Amino acid sequence: MTQHSPSDLRRLQAEETGRPVDLAAKLGVAEGALVAAQVGHGAIRIDPTLGRLFPAIQALGDVMALTRNRSCVIEKIGTYNNFHDGDHASMTLDPEIDMRMFPRHWVHAFAVEKATDAGIRRSVQVFDAAGDAVHKVHLRDSSDLAAWDALKRDLVAEDQSDSVEFGPRAPVEPARASADRADALRREWDDMTDTHQFNTLIHRQKMNRLGAYRIAGAPYVLPLAIDAVPALLERVQADSVGIMFFVGNMGCIEIHSGKIETLKPMGPWLNVLDERFNLHLRADHVAEVWAVHKPTKRGPAISVEAFDAEGALIFQCFGLRPEKGGDAEQWAKLVAGLPMLTEAVA
Repeated sequence: MTQHSPSDLRRLQAEETGRPVDLAAKLGVAEGALVAAQVGHGAIRIDPTLGRLFPAIQALGDVMALTRNRSCVIEKIGTYNNFHDGDHASMTLDPEIDMRMFPRHWVHAFAVEKATDAGIRRSVQVFDAAGDAVHKVHLRDSSDLAAWDALKRDLVAEDQSDSVEFGPRAPVEPARASADRADALRREWDDMTDTHQFNTLIHRQKMNRLGAYRIAGAPYVLPLAIDAVPALLERVQADSVGIMFFVGNMGCIEIHSGKIETLKPMGPWLNVLDERFNLHLRADHVAEVWAVHKPTKRGPAISVEAFDAEGALIFQCFGLRPEKGGDAEQWAKLVAGLPMLTEAVA
């Protein structure tokens, strides 16, 4: 990556009005380097250990939780309630802030205060070993500032240097499958009773998610047209369909459960702008879309899943479970009506 001193990065940030992630890409540095450069100038390093960090975030009350990958950003407003810690995976199980976290990717964390014309903006920002954003927490006007002060006091790290040696970013694994294992894949697919068994299944077959989709065939998966993505959001909104929308990266998955009220496309972006849920999706990044059917004890789990040109997962969308107010039949009909890839080619 390009070398810039912390003072250079502070100066360049002061001159920039766009998103930090875009500035980082333009400069050839990790986004985490921009935040680290602000240590001693409005930012402090804090302990990224989830078991310490999440109780302190919960105490902040109403905040905005942001998780993103290269193609999609999800923002949910709420409180980080019902945290469950774990060595390999952790979670929050609040109706609004519903997340799955993988602690080994929570490497660098900062408490950031930035002066703006609208006042001081406060946030917790977490990055992985490569300096890519894993998760961010943005305080709101109603957030508890005494709890914020306590978070900074209690979690402050010993190391308060303003630069970090980030490692290389892990490459995206392309689709991986073995055609001679297709029949074995389908047999094990038929035997699934829970969607969480899928990762174990494909690992056993020496495949990854996209590779398995490419060889499984109907009725397990159906290729959809790229236009199925905007059609999905439009129909979910128009028909008031309850969904579970998953957006994540290697370290964090954030989930919206509910409906879509306000959909506003703008250029390549598909935007959901609801009161306590925002979504920003680069439709031009979508290269493959699949309708996926998995058997479970509670009936078929049907999802729409989008991937970029390198094979990275952009999002997954399921129907909201019936016990949460969803309508399985309505969701199945919606997915069945999305444009197929063969229709687009024809």
